[in-house]
Amino acid sequence: MITHPSRHCTVELQALPPRIGQVRRIVSAQLRYWHMDTLIDRASLGVTELLSNVHRHAQPDKTCTVELEVLLDRLKVSVHDHDPRLPVLGDAAPLATCGRGLAMVAAMSENWGALPDGESGKVVWFTLPAPSAAPVVDWDRYPRITAPEHAAHRFADVTLVEHAEHAVESHRPEPAPARSAVAG
Repeated sequence: MITHPSRHCTVELQALPPRIGQVRRIVSAQLRYWHMDTLIDRASLGVTELLSNVHRHAQPDKTCTVELEVLLDRLKVSVHDHDPRLPVLGDAAPLATCGRGLAMVAAMSENWGALPDGESGKVVWFTLPAPSAAPVVDWDRYPRITAPEHAAHRFADVTLVEHAEHAVESHRPEPAPARSAVAG
């Protein structure tokens, strides 16, 4: 995949609750800088879930790296940690208080996955479709303004305006003499 050279961001951290909030703010700020504001909510939710999994499950330590990269037509968010165990998407019981994070990532993203990363680690990632550089205008959604006009009438108005401008320019009043505001 092609990465835009100026659209790559990496953050290293310990996946502890206060740090997770900081990374969420960093992700938001970076996406605003890249003019990808429409992806902030989903990217923040996804990175929070992946970092929460590192906090809850990763061993031997909670050190990880979050990577954001803009590919040709999508944003890829990756979390690298030092635990070689790959996550498993499971079915959480209806009253369970955990176990839905990967299902949420899968539901809100375009694609997601987990791969071994070296001998003692893994990378869990998801992608979101990147907004286009220029908004596409759907002209069929806008009302069309039409008015029956006759060409002769339209050109006659232009001619009158031209004559009126010349008339104003040629008959300018003489400037009044300057007067002092000071009495005396």
